[in-house]
Amino acid sequence: MDFRKFPNISVDCVVMGLDHTGLQLLLSKRTLHMYDDQYPVVDDWVLTGDHVFKSEKLDEAANRIFKLLTGLNTSYYRQFRAFGNPERIKNDRDLLWVKSLGVDTRTISVAYYFALPVEQVKTLAPHSAWYPIQDLPELGFDHREIIQSALLDIQEKVMNDPIIFEFLPDKFTLNELQHAYESILGVEIDNRNFRKKIIAKPYIVSINEKRIGTAKKPANLYMFSKDIFIKTSDKHQIINI
Repeated sequence: MDFRKFPNISVDCVVMGLDHTGLQLLLSKRTLHMYDDQYPVVDDWVLTGDHVFKSEKLDEAANRIFKLLTGLNTSYYRQFRAFGNPERIKNDRDLLWVKSLGVDTRTISVAYYFALPVEQVKTLAPHSAWYPIQDLPELGFDHREIIQSALLDIQEKVMNDPIIFEFLPDKFTLNELQHAYESILGVEIDNRNFRKKIIAKPYIVSINEKRIGTAKKPANLYMFSKDIFIKTSDKHQIINI
């Protein structure tokens, strides 16, 4: 492995997770204090990223960053866009941060998003935290734009691609599935109509088990069958919300 890094090619990871409160985003704290009035204090949050090793594929870089952040070896991921605006690194804090790392101020970033249940992440890298995607802190660089682009891509795909199930445990209730759609799409869905449509899908399989151990009434559990989906789906739309 050649551990030298390209000074102007980076990978940024938009790690999105779902819990009972909604869609969450995993961010890393960015701090730098030069103790000199001519330099700004850097104290905000960013997506987790890194410059690419010279002998490393882009997917390998993304998975390396994801593992350092979450401790997990793998999860669903997708490369969705590159960001190379020459003015994407322009404010004083971002310029100071980049110069402190000794990399180019003109950097092209290849962005990936990861999708998983929050509960799957047992340990986090130091100085990282989950934030509700609708209530994000101050962000560095153009990372708010990257996050919005990732969310729009996911919102488009959940209608005709089974990515929604990446946010859920293997066994889920219909209420949990509805919550996932509502959290990602930012809409309210009629419960009765939703259940009727979902139960009619052959790839949403009842497993004759119930969710127990909660304050609510035990609910039937289901699983997503990828094999049945591939055989039966017309690939146009999973469900009409």
